[in-house]
Amino acid sequence: MPSISVFGAQWGDEGKGKIIDRMAIDADCVVRYQGGANAGHTVVVGGDRYVLHLIPSGILHAGKVNVIGNGVAVDPLKLIEEIDGLIERGTPVDGKNLRLSAGAHVIFEHHRRIDQLSERWRGDGRIGTTGRGIGPCYADKAARAGLRVTDLLDADVLRRRLTAILAEKNALIERVHGESPVDLDEQLASYASAGDRLRPFVGDTGAEVRRAYRAGKRVLFEGAQGVMLDIDAGTYPYVTSSNTGVAGVAAGASFPPSQLDGAIGIAKAYCTRVGEGPFPSELEGAKADELRAAGHEYGATTGRPRRAGWFDAVAVRYALELGGAEGWVMTKLDVLAGLGDIEVGVAYRHGGERFTEYPSHLSAIDEVEVEWRSLPGWAEDVSGVRDFAALPENARSYVEWVEKEVGVPIVMLSVGPERDAVISRGL
Repeated sequence: MPSISVFGAQWGDEGKGKIIDRMAIDADCVVRYQGGANAGHTVVVGGDRYVLHLIPSGILHAGKVNVIGNGVAVDPLKLIEEIDGLIERGTPVDGKNLRLSAGAHVIFEHHRRIDQLSERWRGDGRIGTTGRGIGPCYADKAARAGLRVTDLLDADVLRRRLTAILAEKNALIERVHGESPVDLDEQLASYASAGDRLRPFVGDTGAEVRRAYRAGKRVLFEGAQGVMLDIDAGTYPYVTSSNTGVAGVAAGASFPPSQLDGAIGIAKAYCTRVGEGPFPSELEGAKADELRAAGHEYGATTGRPRRAGWFDAVAVRYALELGGAEGWVMTKLDVLAGLGDIEVGVAYRHGGERFTEYPSHLSAIDEVEVEWRSLPGWAEDVSGVRDFAALPENARSYVEWVEKEVGVPIVMLSVGPERDAVISRGL
């Protein structure tokens, strides 16, 4: 397909980085359209582990153009750190293979401070933010009070606008939270320097991507987080601050929705979530610890232990339907080996009603009870399997049963962290 969107169909951490890295082989442009440095895509190449926060996963392939779109909340200091880290490891990064939208909004120190202070202020009502300033940056964007990457390139504009903004933000930091203010001169020096460093990467990336598509280039749109964390479709208010699914592509990449040719979802063979909020299929106790340890479930960005649970067919079906996915990739099938019988959530019950479609109208998703279906597990290690027919019978049965339950074809299975640890079923 000339253009395709790849998105997470759970609460993030579905293994998108590896799949996007693999699909990037056949792409010309890889475009990130939302989120910020709160997302981490992990890619393993030849035993080397890369964690990418802002730069699209295609950067690890020569000859690809990687685009950070206008819908991304960009921390320029973190972006420079990421660029330098890749260069130090031998990966070329320059203004030809990495493009940064002039229209992307910028995360400043006051965003990070307010993010962390507001979370502390919420107490028991905290939402589990990473504290990296993503939400406050998007809030300023919506309030028409933000600065964009282009503003970093003009020292006079940067000084004038940041002076006005810090007058308000420092009042909040000092008078409401009782903390010391952000220093204006330090911020001006730091961000003006960052603007100079990033200048060769900056351009009208929306026009560049549209031009590439018209020229017959293959464009891969890379989502961060997952649909269940979408600002509109997710478990609000325990969500991120952007549209994480296919709906975010048009606005976040300045790409016509009518020219998006396909969509592929990504979901684990089980489920995890980081931070606070509803998680119907969550496990507790020893079984949760066993699943978390088997899957090495710790945040790529934060290092926080992920909450772990069984596969939730209701949530995944909902996410794939919203994205119009023609198929999806099941990742981490290998993790289920040796865990005994496997449970799958097939419906929710609440207030005497049974839901097989995700009940987004309910205000208290955390109060639903899950209806389970138990399936036999397998003990064999499947990480070396590359053909579906060679999987243990119970593993094949699990995949086929889940595929039928969700109602969307599974086009690929991931059975390990390495690039080649996949079983193709049609992608």
